[in-house]
Amino acid sequence: MTVTDSITLADRIEDLLPQTQCTKCGYAACRPYAEAVSVGTANYNQCPPGGAEGVARLAALLGKPVIPLNPVNGLERPRPLAVIDESLCIGCTLCMQACPVDAILGAPKQMHTVIESLCTGCDLCVAPCPVDCIAMVPVTGNASGWEAWSEQQASAARAHHDQRAARLERERQAAEARVAARRAASTTTGELAAGGSTAPTGSGAAATTTAPASDDAEARKRAIIQAALERARQKKQELAAKGAGPHNTERVSADVQAQIDAAEARRRRLGIEAAQPEQAAPATEVTPGPRTSKP
Repeated sequence: MTVTDSITLADRIEDLLPQTQCTKCGYAACRPYAEAVSVGTANYNQCPPGGAEGVARLAALLGKPVIPLNPVNGLERPRPLAVIDESLCIGCTLCMQACPVDAILGAPKQMHTVIESLCTGCDLCVAPCPVDCIAMVPVTGNASGWEAWSEQQASAARAHHDQRAARLERERQAAEARVAARRAASTTTGELAAGGSTAPTGSGAAATTTAPASDDAEARKRAIIQAALERARQKKQELAAKGAGPHNTERVSADVQAQIDAAEARRRRLGIEAAQPEQAAPATEVTPGPRTSKP
C-alpha cells in the first residue's frame, strides 16, 4: 500500500465516522482514529457513537467481517445532549475548554449555556466541571448509533471541530508572538539599564538618565490596567444586579477554587481572554459541505 493509498483510505474511513470527536475510540479525535484504522494500528470496532451500523460500514469498506462493538470503548446508546444547570454554574470555563466543537457559550465568571444544535453528546465537558452542574440527557428516544445521528450533523460537527482547531492554533501563535515580544522588550530594557542608562556629555560633566521616560511609560501602563479593572468591576456589578451572574460562587470549595485559579492563570499567560469575542463565532450556522460518497 502506497502513502497515497493510505491517505485516501483514511479519508474514506473518516467519512464513515460520526464526527462526534468524543475520544471514546482511544484517539484524540475522529481523524486520528481513521488514520490508525487505515494503517492497522486500531480496530474498526472502537466507535460507540457509530454503533453496530458504524462497525458494519467500516467492515464493508475494509473488506472484513462484521464484528461486535468493543465494550472497552463504550456501549451504543441514544444520543445525549449536554445540559448545564445554570443555578450551579460558577463560570469557570473548564467545560468550554473541553468541548471539541465549541458548543458551549460563556465567559469567565459568567453562566454558560450549551448550543443544542452544535452539541455532539461527547461527554467531554462533564469530567472537568468542578461543581457537577452538567448532565447528559438522552434526546433521541430509543434510536442509537447512526439512527440517532445524521450525515448532515456529522458534516457540521466536523466543520466546527476543524474551526476550533484553527482558532486554537491562531491563539497559540499569537501567545508565542506576545511572549517573544515581551522577551525582546525585556532584553532591550536590560541592555539600556546596563550600558545606556547614562550618557556622558561632550564635557563629561553631566549624566543623562532614561529613567523618567521609563517611569512615564510604566505609569501610563498602570493607569490603563487600573481603568480596565474598574470597567470590569462595574460590569460585574451590573450583571449581578440583573441576576446574570453565576449563583454558586459562594459554595466553592478550596480545591475547586484552585482549579479555577489555575485555569484563569493559564488564560492570562496565553492571552486567551483577549480572544474571547472569537469564542462566540461557532454560534454562526455552518453549511455542511458534501461528504465523500460511501462505498
